[in-house]
Amino acid sequence: MNQTDYAQQIQALAKRLDRLLETARRLAAENQALKQQYEQLAGERSQLQGKNELARHRVETMIGRLNELERGDE
Repeated sequence: MNQTDYAQQIQALAKRLDRLLETARRLAAENQALKQQYEQLAGERSQLQGKNELARHRVETMIGRLNELERGDE
């Protein structure tokens, strides 16, 4: 191999390395965005679970009141 061959190989490796680094940066940014999206969705899920629990409690309370009214009518 001569100097030109080595220089071409080094250039090719440098280009591959640049592409790999760009891919790593892109994947890191995508990963960060996905983590943020996950946190947001987890927060929304928690809020919805709280609302669901509140609604369930209200319905159970209404059912209890209706049962009491029904017993009072008898």
